[in-house]
Amino acid sequence: MNAPNPALPGERGREISYALVLLAFAAQRGFELIYSARNERMIRRRQPDAPRAAASIFKWIGLVNVGLFTLPALERWLRRRPAPPLVAGLGWVAALSGVALRVSVVLSLRASWNVHAVVPDDLQVVDRGPYRFIRHPNYVALGLEFLGLPLIGGAYLSALGLGLVNAALLRQRVVEEDALLMAIPAYRERMGDKPAFVPRVLSGR
Repeated sequence: MNAPNPALPGERGREISYALVLLAFAAQRGFELIYSARNERMIRRRQPDAPRAAASIFKWIGLVNVGLFTLPALERWLRRRPAPPLVAGLGWVAALSGVALRVSVVLSLRASWNVHAVVPDDLQVVDRGPYRFIRHPNYVALGLEFLGLPLIGGAYLSALGLGLVNAALLRQRVVEEDALLMAIPAYRERMGDKPAFVPRVLSGR
């Protein structure tokens, strides 16, 4: 008769804990979506035909974000091994930094913030908070989450695959969003000379 494996219940507990971590981050994202929908309705009341950046790929952006909160849990379950403490720690730092940065973005943009990147003609240009340094801090925050959340659970393939897909989609979105924003003279004047993602103090440029 084989003795029971004492490590199995503990491993299952760690897998469940990681799934709950992903669920908590997903719930936070859900509150953001509710706030975004409210802001977009207000914008549409003023300008129903306000353009959206990269509308054709938004469904893929949404899909890869759903993958961020599900695929790492599946990979963690299949691997049956937790991340080394250093890797998990780096994941936590990246993920929490991403959330903190996006919260600062939302607080800076307030009623202008929306996930569809709707750009109305009467856009109020914001250059406070992280926008003092870069044009697209929200996408930096997303990149940190796409790196950090999988690493917390040691889901290395998810970190690489989802991160690359997210970067490719955001690259197209940023091109289209910049075209809309730079067409607004006030935005071009106040934000046009700022880097997109990396502050000059870090990039040396």
